[in-house]
Amino acid sequence: MDIIKVILTSVLSVAALFAVTKVMGHKQVAQFDFFDYVSGITIGSIGAELATELEEPHKPLIALFVYGIVSVALIYVTNKFPRLRKFINGSPFVLFDKGKIYRENMTKAKLDFSEFLLLCRTQGYFDLDEIETAVFEQNGKLSVLPKADKRPVTPSDIDLDVGKNRVGIEFIADGRVLGRNLKRAGIDEKWLKNELKKQGFSSESGIMLAVFHPEDGSLSIYAEAEG
Repeated sequence: MDIIKVILTSVLSVAALFAVTKVMGHKQVAQFDFFDYVSGITIGSIGAELATELEEPHKPLIALFVYGIVSVALIYVTNKFPRLRKFINGSPFVLFDKGKIYRENMTKAKLDFSEFLLLCRTQGYFDLDEIETAVFEQNGKLSVLPKADKRPVTPSDIDLDVGKNRVGIEFIADGRVLGRNLKRAGIDEKWLKNELKKQGFSSESGIMLAVFHPEDGSLSIYAEAEG
């Protein structure tokens, strides 16, 4: 009978915490979705109780398993039913677009105007004239689309051909030469030693990382700081 009570109260606490968090809004759960936030803080609390419960440790243990099972089940259900995922995690709110402030959406997001300006400043925008659109995301973060004339210049804007980037290959890690990577790149140790000498290193010892760039044949060396 006690076990059934523990299971029922665990499920009830899931629902209660979810409801309270939903009312508090996205701002409270920055970088988490609603259920990650609820299950995270609760599982941590149950874990602490389990560590100190000496008389009836099975009760918090059962509750811990219930939360784990509910979490996994909810992940499966939300992946299966996108509309339910939208209900649980919420939807993004457009707070600013084309010079207009959406006060109603700010109210839904539990934000006031000063907090909105703060979020803009943390993104590097101190003037709303620089912003085309600002969206408050489900994870409590603000996504900002700057106006076209305020966006950073890209190579395509000035018709600059920068070529294709390729993933660098580690030749040295923690003072050790990675022979397999040398072979994969078609480079021998003689070339590596010559390159080290060019950059002022007599050996690989003291080098934390050396990365070969296939696109231009260069070697970037990162040495261990002294002292």
